Amino acid sequence: ARIPLYPQSFTSCPFKIFIGLPFKYPRSLIFSVVQPVNRGSVREAAGFDALRDAEALRKAMKGFGTDEQAITDVLANRSNKQRQQITLSFKTAYGKDLVKELKSELSGNFEKAVLSLIKPSLLYDATELKDAIKGAGTDEQCLIEILASRSNAEIHEINRIYKAEFKKTLEEDIKSDTSGHFERLLVSLTQGNRDESQNVDITLVKKDAQDLYTAGEGRMGTDESRFNAILCARSRPHLKAVFEEYRQICKHDIEKSICREMSGNLERGMVAVVKCLRNTPAFFAERLYKSMKGMGTDDRTLVRIMVSRCEVDMLDIRAEFKKLYGKSLYTFISGDTSGDYKKLLLQLCGGND
Repeated sequence: ARIPLYPQSFTSCPFKIFIGLPFKYPRSLIFSVVQPVNRGSVREAAGFDALRDAEALRKAMKGFGTDEQAITDVLANRSNKQRQQITLSFKTAYGKDLVKELKSELSGNFEKAVLSLIKPSLLYDATELKDAIKGAGTDEQCLIEILASRSNAEIHEINRIYKAEFKKTLEEDIKSDTSGHFERLLVSLTQGNRDESQNVDITLVKKDAQDLYTAGEGRMGTDESRFNAILCARSRPHLKAVFEEYRQICKHDIEKSICREMSGNLERGMVAVVKCLRNTPAFFAERLYKSMKGMGTDDRTLVRIMVSRCEVDMLDIRAEFKKLYGKSLYTFISGDTSGDYKKLLLQLCGGND
């Protein structure tokens, strides 16, 4: 039986959503896939005037010294689309490239964060993927983070931009830098071919959960290709139900089975995919926590998530962060960063919880 998942609130959701659904599936499982369109901390600014903002940025960089606060006030309170209009207006009005001007005036992590805000969102994704692949070592978690959390349409556009910018396809670069089942996992994710329907077929849920058990815990050795086929092709609502059914079969979460059955990059990659599909905001909350905990800060990851999620689901990430770690994301950022860089990140965070 197919169970429609309606984009209504709890109070208006029709009763038939529960017909045929076994009681072992909690209501939270059904409703958790229904997200408001925008749960970002940054929204399009009302009364937006691109030329006025361009003038404010020019004034902030004109003469001796730089007014970093003025730059933050403009760029951290505009949507990415509005920032692109500001960039165009700046060049139209002053005959100068805004990115080059900012590079000449700023430095350090504040500069990196500002330039990340200026880039079109999917160009930023493509650039981060390229940087994760090139050079010594591969940032596997960055690859999974982006590829597992973007929509099919976004992945298709990232692929197009990547080829245009770097003269090679993303798939070609991944194949040249990774190998084995981990390579296959990444290549599968780059196809942008995940089922995006909101229906859950309980019969298929049970079959997939049993197939995953049979491919891992239920046999000698592991059939990694079966894990790959299910985790990279099925819809998010479907997989959430599969993970719940798997726990009923195996008496523990699928992440534990993956850790038992796999190792190295493949283990970390598969676990990250599962976490991202199960609860995307919690996945990013954990990534942010790990970027700041302990000695030193993984500023690249911190900036990337704050910039890329501030218009998507930052409010939910903040809520999950507080739930998981007992402190607000705002407090963590305040204690781990400083200066204008801190002020910019806190602005993107959007408030304390």
